[in-house]
Amino acid sequence: MALFVPKDRRSLFRQFLGGMYDAVVITDPNGHILDINPRATEHFGYELDDVLDQQVSVLMPGLQAEIVQRIRKGLEGDRHVMINVNGKTRAGGKFACEVTVSMIDLMNPGDLVFTIRNIEKRRAVIKAYQSKVNAFNISSSGLFVCDAEGRFVETNVAFRDMMDLADEEEARTRTFAELMTDDPLPANFVKALNGETTVTGIVAEGEGEDQEEIEITLAPNRVGNKVIGVVGCLMMV
Repeated sequence: MALFVPKDRRSLFRQFLGGMYDAVVITDPNGHILDINPRATEHFGYELDDVLDQQVSVLMPGLQAEIVQRIRKGLEGDRHVMINVNGKTRAGGKFACEVTVSMIDLMNPGDLVFTIRNIEKRRAVIKAYQSKVNAFNISSSGLFVCDAEGRFVETNVAFRDMMDLADEEEARTRTFAELMTDDPLPANFVKALNGETTVTGIVAEGEGEDQEEIEITLAPNRVGNKVIGVVGCLMMV
């Protein structure tokens, strides 16, 4: 069954769907597919003729007919509903989706619009970030991140132990200039802000055998080409 929209509106409607970044699937109130946009074809591997009038569950197996009906009931009181499901490609692959469901009056009152965003890349980024956070926290070297003014933004347990700081909250009340006064560290901080990496050895407080040498590396913290602060590492040698 072809989607009926008056010609002047149909052209605008098709342009709108075709230009959307997210995949869009339009169904009747019972979840039977009426239309998909090019992004949906890219994500799922189906052309419209392949899935026309099939249940939306062919693309997202978790959205069986009874689930679609529950969503419709939820939409009676809200403008949209957000859910997380898995998408299934024509080749059988799966990917995580963030789906926003809303109503639109096209062929029938209460037709449904499923706006689908592939969040696999986002999940991968979050996972990689969490792995780095875990490594940061368990490192035996003292690690820290300062903003451009020298305020500590992030510190790990080893760094706080070295500096006798109770916790992350206390660390954020201190500055590099307060805790790292030995020459040439203040000058090296400025060098890091200017894009240079430095490695300096200093002798920690103590006498005789109690003295320990600490190697301190300072480097620029970059976002793209912009330096937004300084990262550092304190390592006993």
